[in-house]
Amino acid sequence: MEGTGLVSSTSPIAERVQCFGRKKTAVAVALVKAGSGQIRLNGCPITTVKPDILRVKVYEPMLLLGKKRFAKLDVRLRVKGGGYTSQVYALRQAIAKGIVAYYQKFVDEASKKELKDLLMAYDRSLIVADPRRCEPKKFGGRSARARFQKSYR
Repeated sequence: MEGTGLVSSTSPIAERVQCFGRKKTAVAVALVKAGSGQIRLNGCPITTVKPDILRVKVYEPMLLLGKKRFAKLDVRLRVKGGGYTSQVYALRQAIAKGIVAYYQKFVDEASKKELKDLLMAYDRSLIVADPRRCEPKKFGGRSARARFQKSYR
């Protein structure tokens, strides 16, 4: 089938997995594939994450799992929406879920379970999304729950 543009599932080009992480309205997408250990965010190195204090939060999955697991993988990240804190939490979830999905698909189930248990033991939000969302404002008050003060005269 020459010229059809189809890639067989055994070639290393097809060895990639796409996962997302969410926090409030921020959505991060991680593309994990076989490579040389590069981790890039919106085309830039992951060391450029701002603010500096939250950069460690993005590094958490890498620090937990160790450098040897990331040495042969490339992770490309995109993030949109939310504030910078939500974006950082979405990024770390996307990285963690991406690595787990890659190990499940291309390595083996036992090592995937080991990774997932390690991440879940440290912080459940690395794998499971936080379902909390902002509650909409209602009439009769200035916010979702607060009411205007009642006056009798």
